[in-house]
Amino acid sequence: MIHPLPSPDRPLKIGTRGSPLAMAQAYETRDRLAAAFDLPHTAFDILRISTAGDRIQDKSLREVGGKGLFTREIEQALLDGEIDIAVHSMKDMPVEQPVGLTLECYLPREDVRDAFVSLSYPALADVPQGATMGTSSLRRRAQLLVRRPDLQVVEFRGNVQTRLRKLNEGVAGATFLAMAGLNRLGMADVAKAALDPEEMLPAIAQGAIGIERRHDDTATAAMLEAIHDPVTAQRLAAERAFLATLDGSCETPIAGLATLDGTTLRLRGEILRPDGSESLTDDRTAPIEDGAELGHEMAKALLGRAGQGFFDWRS
Repeated sequence: MIHPLPSPDRPLKIGTRGSPLAMAQAYETRDRLAAAFDLPHTAFDILRISTAGDRIQDKSLREVGGKGLFTREIEQALLDGEIDIAVHSMKDMPVEQPVGLTLECYLPREDVRDAFVSLSYPALADVPQGATMGTSSLRRRAQLLVRRPDLQVVEFRGNVQTRLRKLNEGVAGATFLAMAGLNRLGMADVAKAALDPEEMLPAIAQGAIGIERRHDDTATAAMLEAIHDPVTAQRLAAERAFLATLDGSCETPIAGLATLDGTTLRLRGEILRPDGSESLTDDRTAPIEDGAELGHEMAKALLGRAGQGFFDWRS
């Protein structure tokens, strides 16, 4: 038994971004903890923390600092003791945590697929020649241009509601969102279609929620064990090892997905030139316990095939 458990007088403080999706993820974390320990919701406080990534909307992430823009302020609040845990979308997380913080708790993974969203076209295959597509993801941009170099792709940042407004204003004819986010917001009907990973391999860790804590906070660590999903952890170990070896950031078009079948882990990976002029893929299997090594070896093999200057940031 964990002593003391959170209470309305001494609530566990949960830090998150303030977007509707980030709040939904924080509520899911709270609800799972409350159910695991038979606690009232008042035993938890959810604190919204503004991040640079939320405040800067007129530039692409790669121009202003990459993935860390969505985590730095939250992690600083965690280090400063202002919050007890931080709830993150794992696809936004850098592969290294600040000294003093640990990320080893994952909730059960949601739908990993990308959603095709449009007010004009029923499916990606129906998008006409030369149409304008909107996305803030370098991965999605590159994957789209590899398959459809005729398309025009414009920057498309903001939360789900903002992107839907931009579609309505005609900024683009279609965009892509994560099915996981739409499901968590109760907005699955927004998607015209969910794209199979064979059609568009998702981002590393897409659909997964990670919960970060202070390394020396053993009481919180014990609580988080009750809601940790080991299957998600096994899949992310392979995917994030793949990403780490590639030195992934918002400047790198990288996709990857690990799946489990019995005691075997399958990892699919893709790296692309940012302009979509070339894509390299790999598909391997290994025992689940060797997932991280599989991710590392696949990344090394793809980098070897890519050669000098494949990524703009390496040239």
